[in-house]
Parts: sequence; C-alpha cells; structure tokens
Amino acid sequence: MASNGTGNVSSHGDDHSLPLTDSSRIKLDYYAPPQSLLSYVTTLYHFRCDDAEIRDMQPAAIGQLTLFPWGRGTMRFAEGIEDQSHELNLLTPTSQAASFTVDGPFHAIGLALLPLGWAALTDLSACEYSNRLLPASDWLDGAEQIGAELAEKYRKGEISGEECGQELAAYAADRMSPPNRRHMELIDQVTKWLGTSLHPPVEQLYALTSYSRRQTQRLCERYFGLCPQALARKYRALRAAMLLNSPDLPEAAATHIADSFYDQSHMIREIRHFTGRTPTRFAGSDTEILREVLHRRNLREVQVGLPDDLIAEGKASGDGQESR
Repeated sequence: MASNGTGNVSSHGDDHSLPLTDSSRIKLDYYAPPQSLLSYVTTLYHFRCDDAEIRDMQPAAIGQLTLFPWGRGTMRFAEGIEDQSHELNLLTPTSQAASFTVDGPFHAIGLALLPLGWAALTDLSACEYSNRLLPASDWLDGAEQIGAELAEKYRKGEISGEECGQELAAYAADRMSPPNRRHMELIDQVTKWLGTSLHPPVEQLYALTSYSRRQTQRLCERYFGLCPQALARKYRALRAAMLLNSPDLPEAAATHIADSFYDQSHMIREIRHFTGRTPTRFAGSDTEILREVLHRRNLREVQVGLPDDLIAEGKASGDGQESR
C-alpha cells in the first residue's frame, strides 16, 4: 500500500533498519469480496492511521486497485523506482518488498487482485508493468470519476470503508474481461503448480501445460510478473514467512520450511528480500501490520501444498475474513 489525498509521502526503498509505525496506531480491516469476484479478488481491505507520519512495508504481492482518500506522495520499489500516488491507483504486481513513509493521515481502501483479476481488469502485462504505482485513470475508463466520488463521500463520512470497498468492487466487476480460455487454463495450472510444495520443481510445471517451455515462461511472466523459477522463489519466501509467523509452529513444519532453502542464512536473505524484514523481526510490535499482510487470507492464490499440520492449524484458527 502507498498513499494519496492530502499530505506528502517519501519512500526509503531498501533501508530495512527504519522502525515501522507501532501497530496500535494502525487499523486494518479485511472484508470478503462479492461472490461474483471470488475468481478475481482475494480480499477487500481498509487501512487507516491518523498519525503525523506512518512508516510501513509492502511485501512482494499481487496487484491492487486502491483508493487513497487521505494522503499523497511517492512509493519506492526495486532499483530505486519512485511513483507519485493518485486518488485511485493501480499498484502493480511486485517482485520484492517496498517501503514507504506517509505524512498522515493515511487511509487506503482497495481490492487485492488475483493474477486472473489483474489480467481481466487491466489487460496489462504483470511483467512489463511490475513494481509500479500507476494512476488508474490512465488505464481504466471512468476511474478518475469513481475515485473522486468515493473519496469525497468517504471524507464526508457518507460512506464507510467497507461500503467504499464494495462500491469499488462493483466498479471493477463491470470492467472484468477475462483472457482467452487457454490462457485462463495456464493461469490455473501455474497456481496449482505453485501449491504443490513450498518450492516446486519447474520441470513439473512444463509437464502440466499444453504450451512449449518458452511459451509457458512468457505467459507466466505476463500473468504473474515473473518467470516460473523466480515466481517459485517469491512464493517460497512469502509462504515461509507466513508459516514462521504462526505462534505455535510445529517443529516438523519448521524443519520442512528450512529444508526448502539451502541453509538458514539463505532463508533469512530470501525472506528479507521479499517481505522487507527478517524472521527474527516478525515478533516486534512494529511489524504487526506486516504479519497481518502475510496472513493466509492474503495468499489465497497458493494456499494448497502447505505442510499438513499447518493446514490443519490454519483451519482451526479460521481462514475467513477478519479485522484487527
């Protein structure tokens, strides 16, 4: 997430030493998307903090359509890329963690778009447009108008965050245009392949698809933002971070996670690259929101293939939408 509305934002890229805003100052709610959008959207969210300055991390993630009724500025991505925010934004799929600092208040309401949802809504290559914060009005008809209307209603207190998210979802639903059937099958095959293990072999994916190796690589980049090998690396780190965040992680599951990396130092480097923080920092109060972002609900696109005991634990603790 980044920001827009009133105020300024500056990003600090890969400086992981900066403290994050204490979680007690931040409110983050999640809402289930409409039934008609379950194939396109993983969750709706409402983030707000009224501090004078908010500092947080955005882990590598899927794309988002997000409204910033309060706050304005820039977000820094990989290789020092900086983008100014807008009232209604397209946060493209990202390949590594990004950091930002916001002069508050900062409120954000948005949709987390599954790979199929990103393609159906924007028709933009997730690879060519990765690691960017773009004005939605440049790519979506009516975006400037709906963004201005929802932001104004929200600022006046005429609409709640959840209602605003649902209206934004309705706007997106009217503009979904899925790719052709074979491409949709490829997206489904890549998703299933990612879910077979924490780090599935690439050859397994090539055996699943009806395309050549080169075509599979190209389409994976278009819809997921990375080639298969890099995509598996990204989700290995994100899911490892999610599992290590579990308060009662069984020893067998911890071993399973460690064995998917070369060694412990490799695991730490990878998790830091994709989440912006090392596993030892997940316990601090300044990373509470980061842990929320890494919750199972936000990795719904690849939640199969996890260790059996962690799957059981996740179901016992509840995988539905929730707030904090």
